[in-house]
Amino acid sequence: MSFVPRNLLVTGGAGFIGANFVRHWLARGGDGRVVVYDALTYAGNPANLAGLDADPRYAFLHGDICDEAAVRAALEAHAIDTIVHFAAESHVDRSILGPDEFIRTNVLGTHALLKAAKAHWLAGAARPHRFHHVSTDEVYGSLAPQDPPFHEATPYAPNSPYSASKAGSDHLVRAYHETYGLATTITNCSNNYGPYQFPEKLIPLVLINILQGQPLPVYGDGLQIRDWLYVEDHCRAIALALERGRAGEVYNVGGNAETANLTIVRTLCALIDRRLAAAPALRAAYPQSPAARGGRALELITHVRDRPGHDRRYAIDFRKAARELGYAPSVSIEHGLERTIDWYLAHAEWWRALLGRDYAAWVATNYRR
Repeated sequence: MSFVPRNLLVTGGAGFIGANFVRHWLARGGDGRVVVYDALTYAGNPANLAGLDADPRYAFLHGDICDEAAVRAALEAHAIDTIVHFAAESHVDRSILGPDEFIRTNVLGTHALLKAAKAHWLAGAARPHRFHHVSTDEVYGSLAPQDPPFHEATPYAPNSPYSASKAGSDHLVRAYHETYGLATTITNCSNNYGPYQFPEKLIPLVLINILQGQPLPVYGDGLQIRDWLYVEDHCRAIALALERGRAGEVYNVGGNAETANLTIVRTLCALIDRRLAAAPALRAAYPQSPAARGGRALELITHVRDRPGHDRRYAIDFRKAARELGYAPSVSIEHGLERTIDWYLAHAEWWRALLGRDYAAWVATNYRR
């Protein structure tokens, strides 16, 4: 039976994927509300939501998902019938250095949300509702070169504190459906990229470092394979899961773009060199870039010591999402990288503002030679 979301609470809506989803959902039209609920930690950026205040359907609440009472108050005050749960600590490197915050946010925070949702929607006569949990393919572990892609019944085998915390949250969501009847759906996605991505992740890190003439750190041999998913395709998949997904089900969402990290880096080098070579204004804007100095971005590639427990390959089988939701990725990796470069070149003020957050020091600390 289809579900018609009306008033959404989007946790982590000031983050990368959350902000893209909020913009995607509002652009679809309709008269329901979208309430962003975000603690504004380091990756939660109000600038990601710039311009939305003029939309009467949009509201922002500064809050912590671990605060169950505050979540319950938000659900009541805004007549929320749908939670889309993005809020999470999500960077593997940070989880290796400090796993406690990942357990707090991803496990305890998800549990607080589930308790608030249960109290709001299931007390007395149950109200139509949906709790959608956004998760990751990393809960399934690592694939060998010839292994088939992850599917919804692949056993969980997380290899980092981050993926273990997301696996725990997945299990809690499932348990609240099975035990209490909460109407839940889960999507496990592959590696996202696109506008508004915090520059600790591979693609924005490489893109920005090329423009600044900084080293491009590549873990180990760089042959780790990921299934790259353009963020707009992911947002479409979540919308489809909300409206067409069956309560209690899990849907894997991929981009049909298995590519090695080193290939991604080399492709970005070539694309940005080409852009700057054709545009004197860009070379003037980025005088430290290799292209502005008559060089090639490939010269910046620096192989660094591999991180512990680094998964070798991820791949997604999204046939269930295609069959039940009508999902298919629409943006190829080539087109997606072009669009991402276009966005970062057009929004230099956005990422330059982030560089003041000790970004260079963070890169030096986390990508050791």
